[in-house]
Amino acid sequence: MPTQAVQTVLFADLFDRPLVAAFDTPQLSSDGGAILLKAVDEPLGLTARLAACLPERRQAGKVAHDLPALIRQRCYALACGSPDTNDAARLKDDPIHKLLVGRDPVTDPALASQPTLSRFENAVTTSDLVRLTTALADAVIAHHQARLAGTTVRRLTIDLDPTDDPTHGQQELAFFNGHYDTYCYLPLLGFLTFNDEAEQHLVTALLRPGNVAAHRGVQGVLARLLPRLRAAFPHATLRVRLDGGFATPALFDFLEAEGVEYLVAMANNTRLAKRVRRLMGKARMRSKATGETATLFGETRYAARKWSRKRRVIMKAEVVRLAERAPRNNPRFVVTNLALTPAHVYGVYRDRGDVENRIKELHYGLGLDRTSCSAFRANAFRVLLTAAAYVLLQTLREHLAATPCAGSQVGTLRERLLKLGTRVSVSARRIVLHLPTTFPWLATWTTVALALGARAG
Repeated sequence: MPTQAVQTVLFADLFDRPLVAAFDTPQLSSDGGAILLKAVDEPLGLTARLAACLPERRQAGKVAHDLPALIRQRCYALACGSPDTNDAARLKDDPIHKLLVGRDPVTDPALASQPTLSRFENAVTTSDLVRLTTALADAVIAHHQARLAGTTVRRLTIDLDPTDDPTHGQQELAFFNGHYDTYCYLPLLGFLTFNDEAEQHLVTALLRPGNVAAHRGVQGVLARLLPRLRAAFPHATLRVRLDGGFATPALFDFLEAEGVEYLVAMANNTRLAKRVRRLMGKARMRSKATGETATLFGETRYAARKWSRKRRVIMKAEVVRLAERAPRNNPRFVVTNLALTPAHVYGVYRDRGDVENRIKELHYGLGLDRTSCSAFRANAFRVLLTAAAYVLLQTLREHLAATPCAGSQVGTLRERLLKLGTRVSVSARRIVLHLPTTFPWLATWTTVALALGARAG
């Protein structure tokens, strides 16, 4: 690495004596805690699985960065809060990031540059994306199969949800979406919940053009997931929860043919408005008598014109009262094949709302919407890499249940556990990370490290 001039900054009058800030210590990193990501990834095998999906198409004599190194460089940088390939210019000589991809932090050459990473992202094919999506799901399922080996999984809930990914350039297949009132992509994200656990685990991510119908791609995603989940968890009842954009006749027929439980929201229409009218009247009377929001539940048998048969529809009649506002009717409908009471069914459906928190983590914690490549396939690859980084952080969070960081969002995990000033030294016998003794999250970091296979010194 070329020698750089020492940079200093002088604060002459800030304290009781002059203060000099000298950038003169080599082999320092601000991401010293990121070795936890490597400790998570090794048993998970996630980046190795993803790299194995990509054939090497480059000339052998010109390859300076192999495919596993490129995958790991991008995934670990994403997890550390550097979502753009432009960030490679700042991180390519970072000793910790070199160490994470398997290079000597001191003597080995720099990591891949931004142009190399951009060529890498733009080289993927549609077949590559299919294999990568499958490998991501297989890694997640295998991990939870091992994690829950001593537990009987009685119920496995699949939540699929679209989210908007606004675009601000000339990205391929970015179209105007009237619902979101912007030019965008429309990624589809899938999550798994085991039994009654609180966490919803990301299992798939599919980038779609901005003008597709919400239900596009859902059957394909489920067709790939369901047999894998049945093989891994043969005693589990599979349950699918979807919002109103997915309520199509073909999807209902597919879910019933697959023999899964389902709860699918449905938009209001003239016929359903008539069905809920009496229940809504009772809710208005109750709300008027109490002066508070009133909610009642009922059910009906209903079939839209193109449905193959009638299905059970849960009706929620709600009158919402807010301070200084007129009462507002809020009817809701959920199509289901569950035999539970209407109130219980709606409660089960409402629990899917926590998926929004996972999606916010992906957007605001990992930059899911950094789909700024011109080519659609390159952007789809970026979404999958972001999903892989999120899986690493979710897996890390599993080891924090008994610590003050339990339930922390990924941005908080990064600030507390990964962003750790470190000096790296290398000898013939070992690599030593010199960490601050005053690190405020030392106890939590050590607990996680020991849980991931480290030994106390």
